[in-house]
Amino acid sequence: MEVYGKILIIAMPCFLLLIIIEKLYGYYKGVDYVPLMDSVSSISSGIANATKDVLGLSISILTYGWLVSKLAIFTIEESALAYVIAFIAIDFQGYWTHRWAHQINFFWNKHAIHHSSEEFNLSCALRQTVSSFINLFTFLLLPAAILGVPEKVIAITLPIQFFVQFWYHTRYIGKMGFLEKIIVTPSHHRVHHAINPEYMDKNHSQVFIIWDKLFGTFQEELPEVPAVFGITRPAETWNPIKINYQHLGVLIRDAWHAENWKDKLRIWFMPTGWRPEGFDQKYPLHKIDNVFHFQKYGTENSKSLIGWSITQLLITLLLITYFFDNIAKIGIPGIFLYGGFVFLTVYSYTELMDKNRFSFIWEAIRFVYAATVVMYLGSWFGIDTVIPFGTYIVMGYLTLSLLVSIYFVTAEFKTSNQPILNS
Repeated sequence: MEVYGKILIIAMPCFLLLIIIEKLYGYYKGVDYVPLMDSVSSISSGIANATKDVLGLSISILTYGWLVSKLAIFTIEESALAYVIAFIAIDFQGYWTHRWAHQINFFWNKHAIHHSSEEFNLSCALRQTVSSFINLFTFLLLPAAILGVPEKVIAITLPIQFFVQFWYHTRYIGKMGFLEKIIVTPSHHRVHHAINPEYMDKNHSQVFIIWDKLFGTFQEELPEVPAVFGITRPAETWNPIKINYQHLGVLIRDAWHAENWKDKLRIWFMPTGWRPEGFDQKYPLHKIDNVFHFQKYGTENSKSLIGWSITQLLITLLLITYFFDNIAKIGIPGIFLYGGFVFLTVYSYTELMDKNRFSFIWEAIRFVYAATVVMYLGSWFGIDTVIPFGTYIVMGYLTLSLLVSIYFVTAEFKTSNQPILNS
């Protein structure tokens, strides 16, 4: 928990710097694939995911340590060879976990957030789940366990393998020659994120493209078929917490309305998007039929709303940097109180980004939550020992944030031509 938090403190500014460089490169080339509101939403999703991971809000039904203790037929010491085997084994696990997330209704819920951006850029790599609390796929690391790869090696290699997947989420890098035959490249991954019929459910590999070629899911990017990004049932919100549970909501409603128990049960395990017969007519959902003719979400925003959204994101990054750097000092239950504040923060300002007329209520709830924490702990999680008057600074920011939210809802949104969401 604490070690992972320290790793993220180093990784976050690196990711942010690369996203900024990609944005500036788009300006230089005159083709901008990194809209600011989309990027704020994506990075906010990454914040929520990182907070969930640091808090350890997920468990493995079957642990890798148990697999090694019961099944290892060799013993491999921590070495370069052990890390190579671990990397390949994790990549194999990642391929199948990723593929099943695309092919099975229930598992799609945890992965839809990653595909929800209607753009394709480095920031959308950070759109990761907060809705997955149980890891069911540790058994896929069976090859590493049989070979006796130490648990410590797997624990170190997992985040490295995850971070390596960041770079290929971009439209500014074309095909890469012979590397296309070995590793996952931006071209391969553009295919994976596309909703074109030619590209759907292809290229699930995470580092080595060999798995797709071996198991029949490879598709080359075609020059005559430009990739269109997103999900066929568009999210239509910037709020990553909502996106995380949209598909689950559809499954629950469909299971409730299903007239026979067979459909109520099998809906969870059928191919992604499957619904009982006649439900598309009885309970229609907005779905993109023509990928080249649909309106992208939230493309019209005032400079003031964009600026305030970026400000909220940057302040939130500072707040979670303090959190990740002081996990041991904050302790339990403080870390869970802080985690709750982070989730509430992301939910609140992304609701404002959606122009929700009730977003100021979420901001008020956040203010009351923070004020209650300060009264309970006597300060903002001990910040005054690090930053003089830190508690006053945090509460001052929250007061300003509430007032700005009220301004947008009562003034700017009412004079805007854009639709205002009711919920």
